[in-house]
Amino acid sequence: MAGIVGYGAYVPIYRIKVEDIAKVWSEDAESIKKGLNIREKSVPGRDEDAATIAVEAARRAIQHADLEGTDMGAVYVGSESHPYAVKPTATVVAQAIEAGSRLMAADLEFACKAGTAGIQMVMGLVDSKMIKYGMAIGSDTSQGRPGDALEYTASAGGAAFILGGEKKDMIANITHTVSYTSDTPDFWRREGASFPSHGGRFTGEPGYFRHITGATKLLFEQTGFKPSDFDYAVFHQPNGKFPINVAAQLGFEMRQIEPGLMTPIIGNTYSGASMIGLASTLDVARPGQRIMVTSFGSGAGSDSFAIEVTENIDAKRDRIEPVREMVSKHKTYVDYSVYLKNRGSITKT
Repeated sequence: MAGIVGYGAYVPIYRIKVEDIAKVWSEDAESIKKGLNIREKSVPGRDEDAATIAVEAARRAIQHADLEGTDMGAVYVGSESHPYAVKPTATVVAQAIEAGSRLMAADLEFACKAGTAGIQMVMGLVDSKMIKYGMAIGSDTSQGRPGDALEYTASAGGAAFILGGEKKDMIANITHTVSYTSDTPDFWRREGASFPSHGGRFTGEPGYFRHITGATKLLFEQTGFKPSDFDYAVFHQPNGKFPINVAAQLGFEMRQIEPGLMTPIIGNTYSGASMIGLASTLDVARPGQRIMVTSFGSGAGSDSFAIEVTENIDAKRDRIEPVREMVSKHKTYVDYSVYLKNRGSITKT
């Protein structure tokens, strides 16, 4: 099957601390940090959106894979915050990486799993030999209504993965993938609405936990794998608590999920969340190790992947800055008013 040839992640440099949001709403910051297991989140710059984030991640992936933009036969961008309702983000990315015109390009939407759906689509194109290489991106500047619990977690970031079918190129082979899907109204945003709504009690057990466990168990059933067969696991992380809880339910240990657990320090990047987690895990993974990834998208569905790292990974390891190094070294804190200005929530009249 198709495998990962290169990857790249990008998270804006701006951060806001939980304390600065809680202070505005007279809420207890310590309780929120403990309840959500989150300390701060990334904030887009005034000139950043899902398209610019996708471009930055794509350029890093091209550099990591040691390829050219013209090598891409497809570019798919998954997001909940495409800058245009009618105008694809994927064509912006393709132009920015100089991919040329002889390629397939499309925008995808499936809440927070649109990026991993793109990985599955590129896998199909590579496996059928319609293309040699393709790129799937998850990128978001996620929205949270001021005063809503989502405001503490909704952040910005993205990751891009290049897939190909030549074993000599692969840093990780995707050995199996499955999906688990249902019509569950846990989270939505209607056309024209500035902020999403969530279905309260549907967001946890009927939404996130049912689909994450459903997809992961289906992967186990079809492959014969069990949690102990994997060195690492990455789960979608809407907050810092859910992935820890679902990992324990499924029989994984904290040491397996820790390398990919990014939400406590950058927030929930929506379509980028599980993909940034995978990128961070690949930064430390060694040849022969196995990684399991299960994404989640509200509405609702999960994609699950079994991945085996190849001996090629070490040769490409130093081509881009590791994810955790990037997010720790390059950051500037802003207060709540600058956060609102950068989001376009307040403007000068």
